[in-house]
Amino acid sequence: MKHIFIKGTDISAPTLVLFHGTGGTERDLLPLATIISPQSSVLSLRGNVLENGMPRFFKRLAEGVFDEEDLILRTQEVHAFLDEAALQYGFDRNHLIAIGYSNGANIAGSLLFHYADSLTGAILHHPMVPRRGVELPDMTGMPIFIGAGSNDPLCPPHETEELQVLLEGAGATVKVHWERFGHQLTAQEVDAAAAWFKEYVAAD
Repeated sequence: MKHIFIKGTDISAPTLVLFHGTGGTERDLLPLATIISPQSSVLSLRGNVLENGMPRFFKRLAEGVFDEEDLILRTQEVHAFLDEAALQYGFDRNHLIAIGYSNGANIAGSLLFHYADSLTGAILHHPMVPRRGVELPDMTGMPIFIGAGSNDPLCPPHETEELQVLLEGAGATVKVHWERFGHQLTAQEVDAAAAWFKEYVAAD
């Protein structure tokens, strides 16, 4: 997968794995990593799927309708890539925090839904429920931040609430931060994620 790796200044800090939104690149969320955990190493990925020339992490059948078969395949692909990257760059495979926005938040959520040990926490900006009707791995104590917009037309509030219930049902410790906006990622939301990270992740 196309990616950027930036070695951090604190090897004990979690490595941040960045997943952009539709049409983005591996450079989009680098400023977020600097705000949230400037001392961390960063692995930022570019999605392998193109939709009308726009990079994504998995195919969709329509807006808000995932191609579930492709989602499973691409989730497996990303999970395997994280294994390879840990060996290549020497970061701790067992200490990864995902930061994803929109489509990127959905692939990060899919990693949580499918693989017990792929991530140790996540910051999900405007995610949807990746899959329904599946048994989730044990996430006891895993810290997860969800940023949501109360007027988000692509990810309505009930979607966020359902995702929270599913993650908490698997044992995760979930913090939902609401903004009175739509699908855009605001500076206030990023600041809230940074404050959450300092309290729930960095403190460990």
